[in-house]
Amino acid sequence: MRIILIGCGVVGQSFAQILVRREAELVKNYGFHPRVVAIVDRGGAAVNPKGLDLEKVLPLKAEKGTVALSSEGGRPDMSALDVIESVEAEAMVEVTPTNIKDGEPALSHIKTAFKSGKHVVTTNKGPLALALPALTELADYNKVYLRFSGTVGAGTPVLELAKKCLLGDRILSIRGILNGTTNYILTEMDEKHITFQQALKNAQKLGYAEADPSMDVDGLDAACKLVIMANWIMDKKVTLRNVKIQGIRNITLQALEEAAKKGCTVKLIGSINDDLKVVPTEISRHDPICVGGVLNAVTFFSEFAGEETVIGRGAGGLETASTILRDLLDIKQNLATKLVA
Repeated sequence: MRIILIGCGVVGQSFAQILVRREAELVKNYGFHPRVVAIVDRGGAAVNPKGLDLEKVLPLKAEKGTVALSSEGGRPDMSALDVIESVEAEAMVEVTPTNIKDGEPALSHIKTAFKSGKHVVTTNKGPLALALPALTELADYNKVYLRFSGTVGAGTPVLELAKKCLLGDRILSIRGILNGTTNYILTEMDEKHITFQQALKNAQKLGYAEADPSMDVDGLDAACKLVIMANWIMDKKVTLRNVKIQGIRNITLQALEEAAKKGCTVKLIGSINDDLKVVPTEISRHDPICVGGVLNAVTFFSEFAGEETVIGRGAGGLETASTILRDLLDIKQNLATKLVA
């Protein structure tokens, strides 16, 4: 499978590292021969129709800051859209930074890939939170696949559990902790009896929170994930506008102390019932989703299986990159099934 990689930050580089590390195993165990024929970053592109030598390109990216300076097809003048339209490939992996204002440039990357007949794997929540129903229709119209396992739970198989492991059951509702940064902050406040601002500073020092933490602490990241789950798992046909969102900036030590007296704590909970909401919620310390630190936890309430909870790390370069490989293998298997049929 020929792959175009759009975005070469932490996740993009981690994905390339996984391909280098597991190349022989992928061929032997899955009959999967991935070839990255183009990489695009902010400095331009590197293109080789026969497949880029990732063991040379990755050190160059680390040293020079861009793959466009590669002697192997470096193209400083080439944009992502140029590459998607002109380079022959079966799949595009889109891992540019999330933008929830208009979903760009990822939204245009994905639409262009569909129109040129390329399957898409993305870890970018922005386009999906704003336009997942439309993107799903566009993928179907162009007879290509759209996969996005890494947008929810990073390496933890949240979407797969609901979509595949609970196949045949009917999921009635979902609730969970969907953002590791806010969970870390609330855990710090609860366990160390420190203020929100002190816990936020700790999270920023450790790299869990950005310099501008609004996506996390204002509940927007969790809301994006909730929209993706509602569409993909429960066929809700919703966007970010349909979510009631309240962040954690106003959570006080007093609120946590009052909750503790009842054997509870406060967590930022995303839930899908008749409506979608992300709000700080008092929950029992014995609740399966009451996890600490940067962990995520999601409980599915289904008609037959009852409650099923999945817990795992909700962030990380290698963890998220592993889902890209999972999604590409899923596309390969679906294509193989079609050929047999």
